[in-house]
Amino acid sequence: MIRRRGRASARRALPARHGRHGREGRSAVVRPPLPPLESRLDRFDIAVGSAAEFLRGAWADLREVRFEIADMPPDTDEDGIPRWSVSTEAKRIVLYRLPIERLSHVARGDDMTHRMMVESCVFRAAAEYLDRDPWDLGPERFRFL
Repeated sequence: MIRRRGRASARRALPARHGRHGREGRSAVVRPPLPPLESRLDRFDIAVGSAAEFLRGAWADLREVRFEIADMPPDTDEDGIPRWSVSTEAKRIVLYRLPIERLSHVARGDDMTHRMMVESCVFRAAAEYLDRDPWDLGPERFRFL
């Protein structure tokens, strides 16, 4: 009579790194952790860019204006650290990222509130450039019927 060996002996022949079903010890699907798709700088740039494009499309006076982003202002003014500077002669609005992000107080710290705060600074800087009230820049956007 020939005796066959069962599966139990075949299982013992596998290397120790294999588990019961031969799957234990495998590497992760993604080897190195991937960097985030958007950083804080990217989110700030996107918020400023989208608000600037909306304003350029709504106001002909802003179509030639350059919206720029700088880290910090060169110096302080009588009100403290400025969030933006406006130059009508040079047709330029410079938004200062660090004062906007660090010194503006928001109730919640989520991404949507942060984006709304950045967009409000863009609107206020553009309103200063046009010598208007910020609420006048997008009246159709805020009119609910």
